[in-house]
Amino acid sequence: MAKRDYYEILDLPRSASQDDIKSAFRKLARKYHPDVSQESDAEERFKEINEAYGVLSDDQKRAAYDRFGHAGVQGTSGMPDFTVDFSDLFEEFFGMSGFGRSSQRSRNMPRRGADLQLRLDLSFEEAVFGVDKEIEFTRDEVCATCQGSGAEPGTSPIRCTTCNGAGEVRQVRQTILGSMVQVSTCPACNGAGETISTPCHTCSGRGLERKNRKKLVSIPPGVDDGNQIRLAGEGQPGLNGGPHGNLYLLIHVRAHQYFKRRENDILLDLDINIAQAVLGADVPAPTVDGTETLRIPAGTQPGKVLRLRNKGVPYLRGNGRGDQLVVINIAIPKSLTPEQRDLFEQLAKSLGSEVRPQERSFLDWLKDTLGG
Repeated sequence: MAKRDYYEILDLPRSASQDDIKSAFRKLARKYHPDVSQESDAEERFKEINEAYGVLSDDQKRAAYDRFGHAGVQGTSGMPDFTVDFSDLFEEFFGMSGFGRSSQRSRNMPRRGADLQLRLDLSFEEAVFGVDKEIEFTRDEVCATCQGSGAEPGTSPIRCTTCNGAGEVRQVRQTILGSMVQVSTCPACNGAGETISTPCHTCSGRGLERKNRKKLVSIPPGVDDGNQIRLAGEGQPGLNGGPHGNLYLLIHVRAHQYFKRRENDILLDLDINIAQAVLGADVPAPTVDGTETLRIPAGTQPGKVLRLRNKGVPYLRGNGRGDQLVVINIAIPKSLTPEQRDLFEQLAKSLGSEVRPQERSFLDWLKDTLGG
C-alpha cells in the first residue's frame, strides 16, 4: 500500500511553519493516542502521525522529503530514521512531571513553600473584642550548621556522576512508533544534580531543620468560629530561593455560658418572674460590656425580644457593632408560700377561667421576631 503524503496526514499545506507542524501534531496525537482514543485504528493512525511529524519537524529531512518524496527519507529498514521527544505530550496527557526538558526547568525554578495551619482557641469575649495572643508552631528553617547546603561544614556537594549535573537521565527506546526518548528524574541525586558525600550531622543532608517558633499576633475584634487569619511568609521555606509559604490560623471560639452569637448580634435568654412581666420592671441584664439595666414593659409576653443597641459584636470589616437581643422567658414558680398561693387564687378568681386557642404558635412568632 502506498504511503500517504505526510502533509496530508497532518492536514497541513506545504508552506506550513514549524509552529503549525507542532500544533497539528499535538492536536492529532491527543486525538489518536492509543491510551486515550477509542478509535479502532488509533494505534496505526498514531504511528502514521508520529512518522509524519518526525520527518516534517526536522528541517533537513523535510527538505529531502519535499524534493524526493518518501524515497528521500527512507532508511535501509524501509522506515524513516527519526527520534521524537514526547516530553510535552506525556506531561499533557498524564501529568508525568518526570518527562521532558520542561520538567527539569520547573524543578530548578524558585518555588513557594508549603502553607501551614494552626488552630487558635479563643474565649467568647476575646473573639468579640480582639486580643493579642502568643502562638507557638513548628516549621522548617535553613540549617544553621550547613547554611542549607546539606553538606557537613568543610565539605561541599559534588556534581552527580550519573546525570552529570542535569538532574535527569534520558533513555532511547525502540517501539512500534519509532524511537522514543524517555526522560526521568536521576535516581542518584533525585533531580538535584548534586550528591552529598558527607551529610550535615544536624540536618542529615536535608539543608533544613525543624524549629519551634513563637510569634505575637493581634486578633482583630469580631472574628467568628471558623474564620481564618493569614500570616504571610510564616509557612515552610521555599525551594530554589522561592518565598516562604503562609501560616493560617483557624479560629475556634469556645461556647459561652450565657451568650450565643448570630452574625453580629448577641442572643441572651433572660428569666423574669410573672409579676415583673405583668407590672413591668427594671432588671439587670448581663452583656459583654458588663451589667446593663433593661426595662421590661408592663404586660410583656413570653418570648418577647428586647434590644440593647450597640452591645453586640463589632463588624470585622467596618465600623460599629451589632445589638444584643434579649429573649424574655417567664419563670413559673414550682412552689409557693401560703401567702403567695392565696394571692394567686384571688388573682385567678378575678381573671376568670376563659381560655382561647392561639392562631400562631410561639415558635412561629419567635422566628418572625428574630428574622427567621
